Amino acid sequence: MAQYPIPKFHFLVEWGGARIGFTEVSGLEVSTEVIEYREGSSPEYHKIKMPGMQKQSNITMKRGTFKGDNEFFEWWNTVALNTIERRNITISLLNENHEPVVVWQAKNAWPSKVQSTDLKADGNEVAIESIELVHEGLKIINE
Repeated sequence: MAQYPIPKFHFLVEWGGARIGFTEVSGLEVSTEVIEYREGSSPEYHKIKMPGMQKQSNITMKRGTFKGDNEFFEWWNTVALNTIERRNITISLLNENHEPVVVWQAKNAWPSKVQSTDLKADGNEVAIESIELVHEGLKIINE
């Protein structure tokens, strides 16, 4: 039996107990910064490289705009004097049985940017809005 990679078009996003349909999720990225060090008496004429602090990219999620649905803006409007409503976000890549195969869990996420759709008089596309989230850690579970 042949092994195939998992398609990326079947996924689920959960935040604060609500399930929301999105057309695109990007920014599921983590990296480790590099610390370079060399002591003066080292016989090697190069620096050694050590792992430093971890760094996470912002997560961008896009979805269609629906009449009367202001959830993005309501969450963004909770920003006030160094306080914001933080949420844990779970993004699951699903198989054909709608079961999670790969799961990304973002901790303490909050919106840093909300973008409404662009408008185009001769366009023939769906109105898409997006939200950009910052977070304090991304855990990846490959089941």
